Amino acid sequence: MAETKKIRERHEIPEQYTWNTGDLFPSDEAWQEAYDAVQAKIPALAAYAGRLSESAATLYEYLKLDEEIGEELAPIANYAQRKYDQDTRVPTYQTMAGKVSSLMVALRRATAFEMPEMMKMSDETVEQFYKDEPALELYRLAFDRMRAKREHILSDSEEALMAAFGEITGTPSDVFGKLTNADLKFADAVDSQGNKHPVSNGSYVLHLDSEDRTLRQSAYDSMYKGYGSVENTLAASMNGHMKGLKVNASLRKYPNTLAAALSNTRVPEEVYHNLISTVNANLDKLHRYVSLRKKLLGLDELHMYDIYTSMVSGGDEEIPYEQAKETVYEALAPLGEDYRKVLQQGFDSRWIDVYENVGKRSGAYSSGGSKPHPYVLLNHKDNLDSMFTLAHEMGHALHSWYSGHTQPIPYRHYVIFVAEVASTCNEALLMQHLLNKTTDKKERAFLINHYLDKFKGTLFRQTQFAEFELRMNELCAQGQPLTADLLSREYRAINEKYYGPDMVCDELIAKEWARIPHFYYNYYVYQYATGYSAAIALSRRILTEGEPAVKDYLNFLSGGCSKDPIDLLRGAGVDMASPKPVQDALDLFGELLDEMETLLED
Repeated sequence: MAETKKIRERHEIPEQYTWNTGDLFPSDEAWQEAYDAVQAKIPALAAYAGRLSESAATLYEYLKLDEEIGEELAPIANYAQRKYDQDTRVPTYQTMAGKVSSLMVALRRATAFEMPEMMKMSDETVEQFYKDEPALELYRLAFDRMRAKREHILSDSEEALMAAFGEITGTPSDVFGKLTNADLKFADAVDSQGNKHPVSNGSYVLHLDSEDRTLRQSAYDSMYKGYGSVENTLAASMNGHMKGLKVNASLRKYPNTLAAALSNTRVPEEVYHNLISTVNANLDKLHRYVSLRKKLLGLDELHMYDIYTSMVSGGDEEIPYEQAKETVYEALAPLGEDYRKVLQQGFDSRWIDVYENVGKRSGAYSSGGSKPHPYVLLNHKDNLDSMFTLAHEMGHALHSWYSGHTQPIPYRHYVIFVAEVASTCNEALLMQHLLNKTTDKKERAFLINHYLDKFKGTLFRQTQFAEFELRMNELCAQGQPLTADLLSREYRAINEKYYGPDMVCDELIAKEWARIPHFYYNYYVYQYATGYSAAIALSRRILTEGEPAVKDYLNFLSGGCSKDPIDLLRGAGVDMASPKPVQDALDLFGELLDEMETLLED
């Protein structure tokens, strides 16, 4: 029997495959000094309470001090979180991450007066301030956005309470993270030869991608039995999270939690509902995909553990990380040399933490910060999917870099509605690059299989999550406790609807809700689906129109939040206020199904 392959400890990962947190601080001691310095400055912000309407000069002084502290706090938070995520077991970095959370709460408390005071100013006073201090013109758009939410801003004392409340509302997500990343253990999976394979959040999908069905089922059973063993704890955590969103929406006088969440990104609620309705109207295509998968895999019954493995056997060659970097670099040539110069800088300067280690946070992300540069977390597996993840996360990173190096501080950070566009556009360009390179029928079928799976995993699956998240919020609003039984029953029902009659949705899949971290992100997941639809449209325009489309796209990447997200995307050539981009993407999915059937008809 083969020896179980072990996940490496952090110190066993070669340095060149770890991110360089030294770009933030050379040591934990230097971090502590910076932390203490920022902490000492916060009372100076609080001293402006009751004074913002005093004069234009006073308001400007306050804003500049707030920006200064924010700029100093960003690397402090960045360092603590990156250190924590690289090994969540380390007490030092657990403590540091907790201290940053407390510091941010203290900052929110100290500045809780800002919105109420800005809301109380008359329009005449604000206009006079622009004349008295021309530098305030920079903040006009930010002020307009803030003052447009007047009805949702509370009194000074109530805002102070809400700021304190923020330290509590983050607890459910913290509980989920610590339980699932650090404490929860899974039984080894066993393959058809009797070999054992460790199961973790990072390795799970890799096992489900295997051609060995025994291994797939064993890993599936291990994962969901593991989560099932703590489902009541995770249900309580989820219930607490949803109650927090409900209380926040109610206190701020929003009709529901969706309206409260989308108001922060200035996205109409209809966009969310249009996505769900458009995808639901096209579920026949997903059912057709499931039927094709069942046929090509030659199975009497298709189970949820059969949904990740390729429908085309033998096509997934090993792709070492260094090769993946080269291919991604080549694939993004249509975006121009300026874009690729920054991309290469990220590769060469250790922006990326590449491989899984024991205790490392699962999944992948880009940190979103632009100073000194973004950081990217991967759990790279040397396969095609991991190469696409690299392209995806570097799309996020370069979006942050362009916005951060173009926009002034008030407009530097793009809103989450557009966050998934740049990442998925990179994936679409990579896919087209790979399809253009191949002349082999089987290889093309393998790539189209991967493309279909991206549609399934992003446009359909994330919309399924979005629909389930909306349902959870609705049940919570109705006063229903979100117990493990209720969550599992609701999740299984929606899973059966999406995957159709040819999928066996057994009892274990009902527990999948328990392992999805994005349910703690407050209506985030729908943007994977809308972003995917927008990215498909943008990539096609870039490849067909060339330089004019690239120019518009780079302007979009550089836009930060200088415009509302719908307007930013319109400037790049996509109207997400319409269901058309979603429908067009779903139509492409249908065309890919047609080609897949043709390629494999023999």
